[in-house]
Amino acid sequence: MEKSAKTRLAALESLRLGFSSRVLYEFLLERRFTISDCLERSLRKGGGEEQAAAATVCALLCMQLGGGVEGEEGFKMLRPILSSILIDSCASLSARQSCARALGMCCYVHLPHLHACLESSEVNFRIAVGETIALLYELGRDIDQEFEYEDCNALCDSLKSLATDGNKHRAKNDRRKQRSIFREVLHYIENEDFTEEKIQFGIEVIYIDGWMRRKIYDAFKEVLESGVRHHLQFNPLLRDIFGLGPPLILDASVKASRISRTERHLFNSAAFKARTKLRNKVRDKRADVM
Repeated sequence: MEKSAKTRLAALESLRLGFSSRVLYEFLLERRFTISDCLERSLRKGGGEEQAAAATVCALLCMQLGGGVEGEEGFKMLRPILSSILIDSCASLSARQSCARALGMCCYVHLPHLHACLESSEVNFRIAVGETIALLYELGRDIDQEFEYEDCNALCDSLKSLATDGNKHRAKNDRRKQRSIFREVLHYIENEDFTEEKIQFGIEVIYIDGWMRRKIYDAFKEVLESGVRHHLQFNPLLRDIFGLGPPLILDASVKASRISRTERHLFNSAAFKARTKLRNKVRDKRADVM
């Protein structure tokens, strides 16, 4: 790695100008791994200005390579460090902004590829693709409130078709599951509205209020199965992930008595207020990053 930060910044600026003014797909095919490796080093070891410049070049590289296999390989290589800088409160604001922009742009470039995957004959794969599209929309809107897929009308037509699919050749349960999921995905993309779900365990609840939170919960549920609620009550890792704090310690009298509906309602109301306050703080921080 070049020792002079000034020289590295000049090189990144040259790449930015070249990538933004010319289409260099053929030239980059044989050099994409070398360039990606250099960008990753700048993101890991450079200062704030260098990180911001490198993240901008990452977005341009993704645009040059497109939404195919080559672009996907580059994105997989650079996504971890871009995500790490984005959530690092110690990183410079300009670097975090550039990383957020790069992640949003790279996800946007790969949406057409996902759109085409909705035509798969495998129902579970179609559902996974639909949920991923909704998740990318959620992430894109977190970064930019005006985020929109350029072929949104065609995408919504595909989602509507799957949300109303009555193909008799598909199993009845598969049709029902598919229609339910794609109605949610379509509703979210058209109206920016997620149908909130409440998960109750003991005297506590968590609220699944977005696609990211749902995917995290579903992943743990798939592994823990029926034990997921027990782990939400007592496992410090899950409680930290879902913002529940330390496990509640109930004395014997509370454990032995049946908690009334009113008490449960009051507890859930307090939890809801605390959750809303936390979400507002997170949104304020996102606004600061923007």
